[in-house]
Amino acid sequence: MRCEKYYIAIDENERRIIINALNSLRNKLLAEGRYTDAVNDVLIKVVNAPVRKFKVKITEG
Repeated sequence: MRCEKYYIAIDENERRIIINALNSLRNKLLAEGRYTDAVNDVLIKVVNAPVRKFKVKITEG
């Protein structure tokens, strides 16, 4: 099986929203006594993801 990587472009505000949502989900799972391993893994990946600046070129038609 081949592992594919996917990239998404998000701004700082969207990144902050994702981190807050994952942290809220983690806290909810902890309060319910459930495992948080998957959420922890995704949260760590989002927090440690490199920030790259790039230009977007819009073309007509």
